[in-house]
Amino acid sequence: MSTLKVVNLGLPKTGTTSLAHALKVAGYLVADHRIRPRQTNAAHLKDAFVADVLYQGYFQSGDPGALFEDFTALTELSCLRQGKSLWPQMDFALIDAIRKHHPDVRFVASRRDSWDLSQSMLAWSDLGTDRLPKSGIPGLPEGYGETSRERIQWIDGHYAHLDVIFSGDPSFLAYDVSDTGAQSAVAAHLGTELPWWGRANANRKYRTE
Repeated sequence: MSTLKVVNLGLPKTGTTSLAHALKVAGYLVADHRIRPRQTNAAHLKDAFVADVLYQGYFQSGDPGALFEDFTALTELSCLRQGKSLWPQMDFALIDAIRKHHPDVRFVASRRDSWDLSQSMLAWSDLGTDRLPKSGIPGLPEGYGETSRERIQWIDGHYAHLDVIFSGDPSFLAYDVSDTGAQSAVAAHLGTELPWWGRANANRKYRTE
């Protein structure tokens, strides 16, 4: 039985790893992009991508959270590797199923300035130069995403979509990682203290001493 409490619908490179660390320090059991073998005793979860587990649960039982055992937070949902292009945070039906099966889940959407996010994607390995343009992604079909303008339009479209889906819903909070009030806003939204708030997994070119 799933114990999900927090689901992040933000895009990659929006502080998802930092959010994962903040939630771990606060006592959550967090699945971030991929579940490490040391995190679970469940054979079906070892090395599994979060996106795969969400879709397996969704198509097997209708509940995307059904197979996550004791995990309480999911911070990076998408998967774009090993021939997979899975984007649960852009899938209305899957999001709606989480809301129906887990009415107490608190949704967040980590974000940052669209230009900065686009540049971060460009600087992160081959994400912006190869994987995005060559993959079929909701809102960014194969052949698109190589230019800053295309990436920014895709980024803005994603967050606009979330605003429509969750219009007026208090279970949802979109926050900018550069906002000095982000820590307190997320803590208040989740109803828990966040003792740590910082930056993890930053691009080398953006790191400071």
